[in-house]
Amino acid sequence: MSITQEISKIVPILLKKGIIIYPTDTVWGVGCAASAVSAISKIFKIKKRDDSKKMVLLIDSLESLKKYVEYIPPKATKLIDHSTRPITIIYENAKNLPKELIAEDGSIAFRVIKDPFCNQLIKELEEPLVSTSANFSGDPPPKLYSEIDQDLIALVDYTVHHRRDDVNTNDPSVIVKVLPSGELFFIRK
Repeated sequence: MSITQEISKIVPILLKKGIIIYPTDTVWGVGCAASAVSAISKIFKIKKRDDSKKMVLLIDSLESLKKYVEYIPPKATKLIDHSTRPITIIYENAKNLPKELIAEDGSIAFRVIKDPFCNQLIKELEEPLVSTSANFSGDPPPKLYSEIDQDLIALVDYTVHHRRDDVNTNDPSVIVKVLPSGELFFIRK
């Protein structure tokens, strides 16, 4: 099945508030459409995850990101544009998103995704994709499809076929927080 064919299968599932397991630019993830509040709640239950631990949102471009955060500092833009590693940035003042995704302090974590599969999926979905590792809370995040617990797979609506046979792994993303001053604080390098 081609990427385009699989994406055309996945988008309707996401639009009906479905949950998928899919490969990202870091580890395999569990996700749903960012607007699907019932699916977001279900992901917390499936993973047995405390809902105070918020999830990352994947977005296809800086331009799309502007719809969901008040301010993107030039340093963050430069970092995204020039980094060879995936960068997750925590921004202040999230907007146009369900409260279930926003931290108590109003912040939100976004990663502008460069992975071709995820990028195309998000473009077709026309909204951010929720992303959290495809594991039960406390278990190690799966770098390969073969590391995903079969019990977790049984709890979602669709598991992506793309990259199931990969044997190469990716590093976790760099995590950066935008400070009120607009400066960047590196949480994980």
